[in-house]
Amino acid sequence: MKIIKDTKNELEIEITGETHSLCNALRKALMEDKNVESAAYVIAHPIVGEPNLYIKGKNPRKSLEKAAKTLQKRSDEFKSLLESSLKE
Repeated sequence: MKIIKDTKNELEIEITGETHSLCNALRKALMEDKNVESAAYVIAHPIVGEPNLYIKGKNPRKSLEKAAKTLQKRSDEFKSLLESSLKE
């Protein structure tokens, strides 16, 4: 991860080695936060480009951390559901 812009109300990071899957999930989780005004990402080149995630809000770093924890929790819940259904 590389920080491109970091101000009080804006954060832009490059997320190395990731694709639309993680970026879109992060964007969606960020937009659920009432302190986030906007969240978006772009991958400049579909083959060799790295995604840049942009967040604007009251405290973008805190919102990104909260979104990451939300995704972790959802992933753990999904994993548990999947494992329990495979045991049946």
